Amino acid sequence: MKNTSLTLLLLLLTLTSCQYFNRQVPDADTLLEKELKSINWNQVDEWPSFDRCDSLTDKTQKNECFLQQLNLLIQEKLNTDTLAVLYPEIDTLQLKVTVLPNATFEFSTQSAQTNLYNTTALDSIFKARLVDFPQVHPAIKRGLPVKTQFVVPVVLNVENK
Repeated sequence: MKNTSLTLLLLLLTLTSCQYFNRQVPDADTLLEKELKSINWNQVDEWPSFDRCDSLTDKTQKNECFLQQLNLLIQEKLNTDTLAVLYPEIDTLQLKVTVLPNATFEFSTQSAQTNLYNTTALDSIFKARLVDFPQVHPAIKRGLPVKTQFVVPVVLNVENK
């Protein structure tokens, strides 16, 4: 009697356990679409940084350090007589800074200023002057370096001589 009950129980368990293996496997395209929808494309996991800012652990402080260092470097490189002669009326520039995944920079004037100044001339000045920056670490999104853009207000200390 015990053997019969045990055999019947094992047979019942065997028949019902097959239902656990009969589940649908999700389609790869469906999984990809779901994952892409869950990603916030407007945020990065880690902001770009200079070596000087890497010792900071707080994300906000690290980002502020990067922006301060970047702004200081840009101001140092742009405070030259060239801008004072060509554009004496400029005291602040809205500069679009792009940090590329290969750890390089691109600079251009912000689009709101295109009506006021010759952006081609300004962009050529940026290309000539804004070189030799310290090593930058690009932004990271999901473990991969990504492109990031900032609009940095650059106050030029232009003195009329």
